Amino acid sequence: MQDDRRIGFIGIVMSNRSAANEVNTTLGHYAHIIKARIGVPDQESAAAVIGLIVEGNNLELGALTAKLGNLPMVEVKSALVRKRDP
Repeated sequence: MQDDRRIGFIGIVMSNRSAANEVNTTLGHYAHIIKARIGVPDQESAAAVIGLIVEGNNLELGALTAKLGNLPMVEVKSALVRKRDP
């Protein structure tokens, strides 16, 4: 079902921080499903890692990861599970 809520983690690795503007613009479009974010630049290279805690439906989460994954110099991995109500 498209209404199923998912919660989890999305890891973004930029091999070069020159991709940061496009990544941040994309994340801004999906701010409503991002619960937390941490960014860590690699001080010894131009790389950086962003970790996201997200909650949304399959369609939203799939669109976010696809758009990020299609950016040059960006790799994305996610771990998502169905959110269960108490």
